[in-house]
Amino acid sequence: MARIAGIDLPKKKRVEFALTYIYGVGHTTAVKVLAAVGISTDKRVHELSEDEVAALTKELRNHTIEGDLRKQVAMDIKNLIDIKSQRGIRHRKGLPVRGQRTKTNARTRKGKRKTIGAKPKTA
Repeated sequence: MARIAGIDLPKKKRVEFALTYIYGVGHTTAVKVLAAVGISTDKRVHELSEDEVAALTKELRNHTIEGDLRKQVAMDIKNLIDIKSQRGIRHRKGLPVRGQRTKTNARTRKGKRKTIGAKPKTA
């Protein structure tokens, strides 16, 4: 089993799709990395040699992935909150950040409905 950036890649999948299991690597980045290393996109993970896995790991060091990317995203959100921007305020309140309506939807961000001003129905 190939282990890259602390992630076990699924053995049976093609390498171009298996690399997307790494946080920060999408399909486009995976294809570019494979082209830079010179590995075919049709190859399966279990067919990779140790040298190819090492080359992939070395090439992925040039990209911000996994823990570093998660830290960077968290720091970006913290910065928005600290400067009290509109997006930072929405993050703090737990509301949708990108302009979605909140009157009827946004249950994922707002959580379970809370009854306000009336008793809940009794059966």
